[in-house]
Amino acid sequence: MTFASNSTIDIAFWFSDQALNENEYLQPQKLHRLLYLAQSFYAIAYEGNKLMPAVFVADDMGPIEPTIFQVFSRGRPDVDVELFLAPDVELFLTSIWRRFGHQKPEQLGRFTNNNGAFALALRKGRGTEILLTSMVTTFKAETEKKAVNPAQPINPDARVLRTQDGSAVKVKSWAPRVT
Repeated sequence: MTFASNSTIDIAFWFSDQALNENEYLQPQKLHRLLYLAQSFYAIAYEGNKLMPAVFVADDMGPIEPTIFQVFSRGRPDVDVELFLAPDVELFLTSIWRRFGHQKPEQLGRFTNNNGAFALALRKGRGTEILLTSMVTTFKAETEKKAVNPAQPINPDARVLRTQDGSAVKVKSWAPRVT
């Protein structure tokens, strides 16, 4: 199987850099949830192909990628990474960031932990692998209910406005009342 990125660390660094660029602290749990969502939605959008060579396992706190868990256990590691991703991968990650990056870890946790693939793996026991096919099946069903197309990237140039606590807000242009 081929992967869109050479390593999971490249994708984790991309999310870390994105958070840094937006003056946001990326908590480890949030990083794992973003990686999990990115892998799931990439597989949906690209016919079962993997974004990165990652394995996700069920843990009490949610889905985690064990290698990233170890590597990032003391913060961002000092390792050499390419930090160059194909343009289509960058666009896809930007779309995931725009959709989920503004959410708090607790919000993402509710979304990922209520996912059927995670729940099934956790019932089998902590440390059980969450199969990609299961991730695709459950997220695909959820996105079809909500009419969300993961292959349709959100405009990466769209400006997201936020409140002081980081929540995204919808803004419309002001139009004076006609009397």
